[in-house]
Amino acid sequence: MPKEPPGPGRGRGRRPDDTRLALLFILPALIGFLAFMVWPTMQGIYLSFTKFNLLTPPEFIGLDNYIRMIQDPVFWNAMGVTGYYVVINIGVQTVVALLIAVMMQRLTKKTWLRAIVLTPYLVSNVVAALIFLWILDNQLGIGNQVLDALGVGKLPFLTSDALVIPTIALINVWKYVGYTALLIFAGLQTIPETMYEAARMDGAGEARMFRSITVPLLRPILALVLIITVVGSFQVFDTVAVATRGGPVDASRVVQFYIYDVAFGRFQFGYASAMSVALLIVLLIVTAIQYRLTRAGTSDLD
Repeated sequence: MPKEPPGPGRGRGRRPDDTRLALLFILPALIGFLAFMVWPTMQGIYLSFTKFNLLTPPEFIGLDNYIRMIQDPVFWNAMGVTGYYVVINIGVQTVVALLIAVMMQRLTKKTWLRAIVLTPYLVSNVVAALIFLWILDNQLGIGNQVLDALGVGKLPFLTSDALVIPTIALINVWKYVGYTALLIFAGLQTIPETMYEAARMDGAGEARMFRSITVPLLRPILALVLIITVVGSFQVFDTVAVATRGGPVDASRVVQFYIYDVAFGRFQFGYASAMSVALLIVLLIVTAIQYRLTRAGTSDLD
């Protein structure tokens, strides 16, 4: 007997349902996200309403930690210092990374050069801070020795109120600029080469193509890079902890270092949690503003 032809929804044309397989692959990452991100965040929000020192159970005190935070001049100084660091770090890093990425695309395609650009990113934050702590030492640092030999004189890079934050910012620019440049370089690959060819036929030079083609079409990628780097910059800790310990006085006491000092130096975990929640809210607001202003969800290539 002839076989019955396949009805609607059956037969060879039907694609297998991969939902279960996809969920299976996502499950380990989801468990990690819930265990190491969501749960600690919820715990931190709860502890921000308590008085907790690890030795006794948390004692609910309402908004006292937040009232204390609003009245704490050291916290506001730490936020100001962090904001100053973010402006310098993001401004310099984004411009330098964009130039490096464009040069890698327009001038060379060598893989080894891209590897060299990424090398500082592979150095741990602590090691990078220790290296520059030695290089910039007032007495024995090779950097100050070179400046002295050139007649500039030795500079108190990490012991001056005016120089310490720009110095820390530039140390982290050196470390992260290669990674940022590669993110931008990946975005440059999405721009059709035909646009550059058409611009060259019209007589446009490299500078004009950069302003009229590269920057506008790279906007969504730049927006993503800015969001990632700004969030990361607000969380600066390692370089400060190793190189300056928040000094001189409070000139480099960024908010993350202050939170660490309050939590693990003074065992005031409730107050430290309140400051962490405040920082989380600030980052959410800054991210939303960036996303809106840069129109990160749209592309000029559409």
